[in-house]
Amino acid sequence: MSRLLPFLLLGALPAFALDQALHDKVDALFKQRQWAAAQSVLEHATAATPKDAEAWQLLGQVFQQLGDPDRAVEAMEQAVALAPASSNLQRELGDVYGFAAQKAGMLSKMGLAKKCKAAYDKAVELDPRNIDARWSLMEYCRQAPGFVGGGMDAAYAQAEEIRKLDANKGRIALATLYVADKKMVEAFGLFDEALKADPNNYTALYQIGRLSAMTGQRLDQGIENLHKCLALPQPAGQPGPAPVNWRIGNILEKKGDKAAAKAAYEAAIAIDPTFVPALESLRKLNAGG
Repeated sequence: MSRLLPFLLLGALPAFALDQALHDKVDALFKQRQWAAAQSVLEHATAATPKDAEAWQLLGQVFQQLGDPDRAVEAMEQAVALAPASSNLQRELGDVYGFAAQKAGMLSKMGLAKKCKAAYDKAVELDPRNIDARWSLMEYCRQAPGFVGGGMDAAYAQAEEIRKLDANKGRIALATLYVADKKMVEAFGLFDEALKADPNNYTALYQIGRLSAMTGQRLDQGIENLHKCLALPQPAGQPGPAPVNWRIGNILEKKGDKAAAKAAYEAAIAIDPTFVPALESLRKLNAGG
């Protein structure tokens, strides 16, 4: 479930109940992707102030980055127990359940998926105007089968609710579903409308680049948009420089420029050495595949 993982708000930490010096230290560690060091700092923080929901929340995010679903779930459940009325924490709990479901064996996946859906439902119930929560629920419904509460009808319903709250985000939500339904012309059109309303809309810029890489259409615009993403601040929850460079490499391969594609994949890997899509694309390129 692609959008169940990348909710880590790197460089955009929540309001901190801890002292400013500790906040700044954790912020810096997140930006530098120093997850083991962040784990140590936050474990000391949760031991010293065990009722601080934000510290548990951030520790859960760290365990996600470290690939430890059990401890991520434990930390985020603790955060939600301390602040049960927080829509954002409920949404992040859903993210963690989704992360754990991806790592779990077949017998556990269904139960974790249902917990993921329940957490997103609760987030929307707590704050019906929380667009991030509705977006998470939309993506869950887009990706999950009906027997665990998914389905495209439910996903489109959430996109419509997002549109009521924010017209431009609604366009992007609907376009995202059109891509899933392979309605590429309609998707391009909605992303174009989003860019007319806001030429620096990071999501629309990235998604047009992604569509270009997927379809082979509008390749020059796709590269231009992705390079613009690299020059803009990365919004929370959006693909960062590693996936952006990977998509640039995809487009350059389609244009027949293998040397430039290789450089783009290497740039993605330099940013995130664990980014599997770029590693795989580079392997295939080097193998002549």
